[in-house]
Amino acid sequence: MIHPVILSGGSGTRLWPMSRALYPKQLLALTGEESLLQETALRLAGDTGFAPPLIVANEEHRFIIAEQLRAVGVMVDAIVLEPIGRNTAPAATIAALRLVGDDPDALMLVMPSDHVILDATGFRAAVVRAVAAAQAGCLVTFGITPERAETGYGYIAKGRQLEGADGTFAVAQFVEKPDPATAERYVASGDYFWNSGIFLFPAASYLAEIAQLCPAMREACERALAGAHADDDFLRLDKTAFSKCPADSIDYAVMERTERAAVVPVTMGWNDLGSWDALWQIAAKDPGGNALVGNVVAENTGNCYLRSEAGLVAAIGVADLVVVATDDAVMVAPRNRTQEVKQLVARLSAERRDEADALSTVHRPWGSYRALHNGHRAQVKHIIVKPGGKLSLQLHHHRAEHWVVVQGTARIVRGNEEMILTENESTYIPLGTPHRLENPGKIPLHVIEVQSGSYLGEDDIVRLEDHYGRV
Repeated sequence: MIHPVILSGGSGTRLWPMSRALYPKQLLALTGEESLLQETALRLAGDTGFAPPLIVANEEHRFIIAEQLRAVGVMVDAIVLEPIGRNTAPAATIAALRLVGDDPDALMLVMPSDHVILDATGFRAAVVRAVAAAQAGCLVTFGITPERAETGYGYIAKGRQLEGADGTFAVAQFVEKPDPATAERYVASGDYFWNSGIFLFPAASYLAEIAQLCPAMREACERALAGAHADDDFLRLDKTAFSKCPADSIDYAVMERTERAAVVPVTMGWNDLGSWDALWQIAAKDPGGNALVGNVVAENTGNCYLRSEAGLVAAIGVADLVVVATDDAVMVAPRNRTQEVKQLVARLSAERRDEADALSTVHRPWGSYRALHNGHRAQVKHIIVKPGGKLSLQLHHHRAEHWVVVQGTARIVRGNEEMILTENESTYIPLGTPHRLENPGKIPLHVIEVQSGSYLGEDDIVRLEDHYGRV
């Protein structure tokens, strides 16, 4: 039995403005109907050789992840919550420690949650091919047969064929992102592969390497897991212990230093979606080489990626551009410079721009809200509460609120009162009054909220009681 471990802690800043810190790219449906996380979980679902996946995730995204997995019918072993990001090596260490507790011989298939694999059958075949080497104690990675001289990926050089493990080779060398001439030479040799960041490890062997190569990491992870506590569907790591864990990637902490590294070459339509240009490469294109997604009209354009999640995007006479429009931001860049979007997001964060972190539609465990207007001393939101959902019992020091029910039934607590409101009914929440909004019905509750006051930030929320453990 192979245990999939899905890592979902990234922020995907290179795909801004669609990917935001509070709703990163793995939670977006960028290439189909399902999100990248859902596609990753479904890739091995139903195969008898694979156990239910173990998810290691950012605490901020926990409810969205749980809801997305439920929506596609994926049962999980656990969703482990990292209180702070520490890169992939500690996440894999936590997963390995949990797995060996139940099965000392467990094999763990470590996968990022934000990659595209077009040939799932080829992927499963490569995993099966890697089992023999992993059972012999090797730490196996998957090398992607290069389609071009790509300078945005690291490379793996294969060494000798491993005995008793057909199609598996010792790793001769890990190579950082090369310059164009070096990349051309790598591809021509046939001995170099793109580094996919996907691994098949014997959990015990990985832990032995971590103990030898980075003992402080293993010790911190052991303490964090020992101090973990269950919270509904989640397992929360001990924050104090995990915050002391060194931050490092699996490649740097282990794979580039171990003598057990092996590689299985594979062709499976892989892409890590590390930029908008990467999305253009795998997208369906019109005769002019344009990938057009959403409400887009293009005239005399060539080799562009044009995407609208809101109003019309119209382009005339441009080439090799990326234009992505959401309802609160528009990003324009040359296609060959989309790797620099990460620096743009860093600037937005430094300037404390809301657009760096959250979409205009913000998801919460009880539903979502969307900002309709944000002006001087006034803000308007469209709140959607799913059936059975309830907001926290809370109060605000700096704002009052007016609620108008436009669909469904609302149960409202306002101070010592409790009331039921239906369509076209409204109420007023005075400043400083404890209040709660709940949907007791069977259809989504839609409410228009008008806020007024001297300060309207989301941090002016004092939670007194919460159904979702956020107090």
